[in-house]
Amino acid sequence: MSDREERFLTAKQLAEILQVSESTVRRLAQKRRIPSVRLTARIIRFHLDAVREALDVAKGFQSHHLQTDDAQLSFEDLLSS
Repeated sequence: MSDREERFLTAKQLAEILQVSESTVRRLAQKRRIPSVRLTARIIRFHLDAVREALDVAKGFQSHHLQTDDAQLSFEDLLSS
């Protein structure tokens, strides 16, 4: 694969990378918290760099607007607004 070629992932592949369930990936896409490309009603793809950027922005937003204690935040906590 060339450097210029864009690589899109399935929900399953992205879920493995993010270490979450496939249903979580689909739910985040449905709520437009991560970018996705819908090819058909059932086929959805994700660009890894765009997803990482969206998650970094959400994480940065949360750290500036919430005071947290030493408790561990969940994935959903990082993405809620």
